[in-house]
Amino acid sequence: MIEVLDLTKRYGPRPVVDGLTFAVRPGAVTGFLGPNGAGKSTTMRMMLGLTRPDSGSARIGGRAYQDLRYPARHVGALLETSAPHRGLTAAHHLLWLAQSNRIPRRGVGEVLDRVGLTGAARQRVGTFSLGMGQRLGLAAALLGDPPVLVLDEPVNGLDTEGIRWLRELLRTMAAEGRTVLVSSHLMTEMSMVADHLIIIHRGRLLVDTSMPDFIRRHGRTYVRVRTPDPRGLRRELERKGASLTLAPDGALEVDGLSAAEISRSAALGGFTLEELSTHAGSLEDTFLRLVGTEGAGTHV
Repeated sequence: MIEVLDLTKRYGPRPVVDGLTFAVRPGAVTGFLGPNGAGKSTTMRMMLGLTRPDSGSARIGGRAYQDLRYPARHVGALLETSAPHRGLTAAHHLLWLAQSNRIPRRGVGEVLDRVGLTGAARQRVGTFSLGMGQRLGLAAALLGDPPVLVLDEPVNGLDTEGIRWLRELLRTMAAEGRTVLVSSHLMTEMSMVADHLIIIHRGRLLVDTSMPDFIRRHGRTYVRVRTPDPRGLRRELERKGASLTLAPDGALEVDGLSAAEISRSAALGGFTLEELSTHAGSLEDTFLRLVGTEGAGTHV
């Protein structure tokens, strides 16, 4: 388990991470979200001993990262700022990591095959594309068969096939009982893989809950209606207390009434309905609404 307790880091007068406390538990993919500048990367760097906190602590399996004798066997990490020496081949880069962490040499070939880089094992890292470099970073994270994964923007540079592969990898790792923490700005992708969400804003914890509970508590559920007489139906539904928004394609998005109530009102008013469907807010919509509300000073 990853435990963050009252973690604080300042650069100048403003705290980048401000008294942050949360836990990442095994057996699930936990999405780590926040707007740009929220403190996600700084928090992950403090977890991995790359940045010293001003106060508080981060523990992985009950120990600070810097106290792990062979860290790659405990934590598989991929940070945006990490990069291997450009003059090394992929195999030599991984072999150096294996030797420094007492990992058998055979593990190098195994992870290269797992991430689809067997054919590039003798290629110098400096010639890699962005996607190949990302796969090599994931290979390094998997090299020690660690029980914990900490990945910052892991889909960056991957093609569609690579993203699908990574999605299945993360699900498999979590199903095996590992602890998986993933930071990403791609909300659609996160909605497809994350079981749990930790959202921070301005360095503070905003949300720590399951994905379904987050959507249920903070998401917008509305009914989409299309009719030949949108103005007339709008007046009718507003008299019933509904709040309506005109969608770009001319449909009405109705808040405050169920689809059944709208159907009854339309029938009584003689309105023809061409579309009537209920929609739940996406992770992206819900996230933006929540962060916008918090930014305006409303407690959530």
